[in-house]
Amino acid sequence: MPNAALLEVFPTPGAAPIVVEHIAEEFTSVCPKTGHPDFGVITVRFEPRTAREGGTCVELKSLKLYFQSFRAEGIYYEAVTDRIRDDLARLMNPNWLQVRADWRGRGGIRSITRADAGEVPGHLRGA
Repeated sequence: MPNAALLEVFPTPGAAPIVVEHIAEEFTSVCPKTGHPDFGVITVRFEPRTAREGGTCVELKSLKLYFQSFRAEGIYYEAVTDRIRDDLARLMNPNWLQVRADWRGRGGIRSITRADAGEVPGHLRGA
């Protein structure tokens, strides 16, 4: 069962705006229809609020453990992407956040799902 309680944050380390991108290349979950494993690459990109605004960033080991909590979960691609976006946006309250899931092909079909929170800059939309 995906467990958002595993996620931890630390204060944004500076006053200047930054963009953070984390790429998890070994994400796995389970297809709820077939029970087969689904493999994907999850990219989380966000702009945390500044230190002055009380901004936070997600701690990487906790993010890894959170992603691992999906391993035995029967969940559709779209729901995975939405759940990660919702949990991270609630946790960090960033200026904006983007989650992209690139799913490995099955039956000759590859899928990409995206979910945004806030106003993602135009040059990063669809990236």
